[in-house]
This record gives sequence, C-alpha cells and structure tokens, in this order.
Amino acid sequence: MRRTASVLHLDLDAFFASVEQRDKPSLRGKPVIVGGVGGRGVVSTASYEARVFGVRSAMSTREARARCPHAAFLSGRFHAYRQASAAVMGVLRSVSPLVEPLSLDEAFVDLEAAGLDDLGIDAVTATAERLRAEVREVTGGLTASVGIGSSKFIAKVASELDKPDGLTVVPPGTEQELLRPLPASVIPGVGPATTERLRRAGIHTVAQLEAVSEDELVRLLGRALGTGLYALARGRDDRPVVAERETKSVSMEDTYDTDLTDRRLMEGLITRQASAVAARLAKQGLSGRTVTLKVRLHDFTTLSRSTTLPGPTDSPQVIGRLARRLLGDLDTSGGVRLLGVGVSGLADWIQDGLFGDEPEEPETPVEDGTESTEPTEMVEPPRRGTGWRPGMDVVHADLGPGWVWGSGRGVVTVRFETATTPPGPVRSFREDDPLLTPGPVPAE
Repeated sequence: MRRTASVLHLDLDAFFASVEQRDKPSLRGKPVIVGGVGGRGVVSTASYEARVFGVRSAMSTREARARCPHAAFLSGRFHAYRQASAAVMGVLRSVSPLVEPLSLDEAFVDLEAAGLDDLGIDAVTATAERLRAEVREVTGGLTASVGIGSSKFIAKVASELDKPDGLTVVPPGTEQELLRPLPASVIPGVGPATTERLRRAGIHTVAQLEAVSEDELVRLLGRALGTGLYALARGRDDRPVVAERETKSVSMEDTYDTDLTDRRLMEGLITRQASAVAARLAKQGLSGRTVTLKVRLHDFTTLSRSTTLPGPTDSPQVIGRLARRLLGDLDTSGGVRLLGVGVSGLADWIQDGLFGDEPEEPETPVEDGTESTEPTEMVEPPRRGTGWRPGMDVVHADLGPGWVWGSGRGVVTVRFETATTPPGPVRSFREDDPLLTPGPVPAE
C-alpha cells in the first residue's frame, strides 16, 4: 500500500450512450440504450435515464425493451467511441507517463509518476478536478467519475461512489473505514456465483468478509480467490499501474438475429471476420500462430476450436482458411447464433515462406455450455434486407447530415441533426434512395 493517495481511476459515465446523446441533440435527457438491437441483442450501455427503469449492461435487448419501451435503441458507432476515448487518454497521458487503459472508457493513472510537487489530499483533488474539466472540454461535454486512493483497488471502488460526474478521494489510513459497510461484491472477482457462496456462509459485507480467516476463505472459495479476497478485504493491493498492457489476442465475433444454418453463408461470414482480424493485426504490427473459431449454437452451447501454425502469420487468406477448416469439424445443423474468429500466440514478426506450411494438429476442443458476458466489440451485421442500422450516421445530398432513426419494409427514417445543431426534423425515404448515403467514418 502506498503512503499517499496517488492512484487515480477515471471512468467515463455511461460512455457509449453519452456519446450518442452528445451527437444527437434530440436524445439529450432521454433514455438511450446502445447494443444489439435485434431480438437476441445484448445491452452494452444504458444512459442514466434508462437505468431508472432497471435497464443495465449485459441485459438482453428483449428485456430492456420490456422495461423501457420508449428508449432509443441504437446499434453503436465505434469510430465515435474510439475518437472520444483517444482524446481522453491523451489528456491523462499529458499528466503522467503511467496510464493504464482498461477499456475505451476507463483507465488508471499513477500520480506519483506525474512529478507533482505535492501529493497531499488537496493537491491530488485539484489535479483530478482539472482532469475532469479537460475531459469535458476535449470530448464536447462528456463527464467522468474519478476515484483516488492508495491502490488500484481503492481508486476503482472510490470512482463508483459518486456517479455520475463525481470525485472521491480516500485519504491513506481510511481504506478499511470506507470498505467495511460496502457489499462484498465491490471486490474484484466477487461475481454472482461467489456472492451466492458468500451469502450462504452468512457473508454479505466487506466487514463480514474481513472477519473470516484466510484458511476459511481458502476452504470456501479455493486458494487463488480465497487468498486474494482476504487481502483485498483489508485494502491490501500492491499492483502497479502498467502503462502498456500486452495484447494477448485479436478477435472479432458477431451475434445474429436469426439462427444460421447455411454452411456457405457461415463460411463467408468467417472469411469476412478473418479479414478484419488480419487487418487489426497488421495495423498493430503483430502476427499470430494460433487461430481459434468460436461458435455458439442455437441452444447457447459455446464451442471453441483452435489450430496452431509452426510460425506466426497475419495473412487473411491463411486465417480464413484455417477458421473455415475448423468450422468443418462442427455439427451446426441445429443452427448457429454467434460466430467468432481470433488469433493468439502473438509475435511482432512473420516467418518467411510460412503461408504454404501446414498447421499442427487441432488442439483439444472446449465446450463450456455457457453464454459469455465478457464485453466484446459490438459489431452487429445489418438487419435482413437493409444496411441502415439504428443510430448510424448518414448524409442526404439535399438535407445534409443526420442519423438513422429506424428502417424496415423498404423505408428508412432519418433525423437530420448533428452535435452542434438543435434537434432536427425527421424524414422518411426509400431504402434505395440514391440521395441518401452512409456518413463518412473518420480515419483512426
């Protein structure tokens, strides 16, 4: 534990939804839900106006619609989210060389490495306020909640205490006073299953967890989790802020509105995913040896098949060929709801003459029978019969820029407004109207 409150955690509030409200004036102050918009979609982010109705991340879109039918359901614009995230990370790196991004919308900052003359409570509070103001300025009005403490754990807990747009600083020596009244689920690693185990043992709060011996926690939860919770319940966390986190894999996956049964269609989708993965590898100067295919069947059984090359590649042809070969080993006759392609075993070089080499034998398949809730990049394919996704940017040759409100039955409805205009008018067009085109996507 540090002797100063010098670890800062910044979390952008309802990030995806907030970006949409920033860029769509008619949605400001109204419920906005970003995620898969189809019947099998999953909520990625809900605005605070939608959370009032019980909508939350990882909830099915079907349930979200039942709870908040009047919300705007949008499919997401990742170029806009990445652009806002890059601006925020730039602000953080202007303060300290040690910035550890956890995702597009949150990061740790080591204030000890910032070279500040004073790490007292007043000084770090002023630094945090300045950061929050700069974040709001560079993102066009997005807000962030910040926590500062003597460790990464304490800083992250603190950032959750005053949301949205809040700041909490935990003075050194007061960590356990802060933690004891909180539910045990605030500790990383205490998910629903562990929470239920602790509940059955009569443990609901951090104070109750703190009262349990390490041996008892190990017996109850296993050695790794038990020893970890024993330390965190006492506020002990010596993890450093790491500026660059090593990329272990590059992947892409899509969930589909209707079960896929056509094998040729699945092969085509896999080929497209392989090309996208290869492009990301090339952009980062990486290559990989292990190609993995992820398939979720109609009954939610999740299958994973991997094959390993003798050397690394970033070739879309090689990645696609191996992924299609892995698909050939699976029985997909009952229907497929998700496909994903990934590459791991990464390196920063490519072996000459590799493309003609044969891979090693496929690795042991994994069947977990569960649906993952791990957040992934939400890439929803166009809905059947249309490429107009709710929320996407469009441009009309006569009416200018706007965004798709909805589409179907050969019609697309557009609201014409931008981040810098008042709420705009709504117009409907034929889906094949030559005057209506997708909006430009800025280069990253």
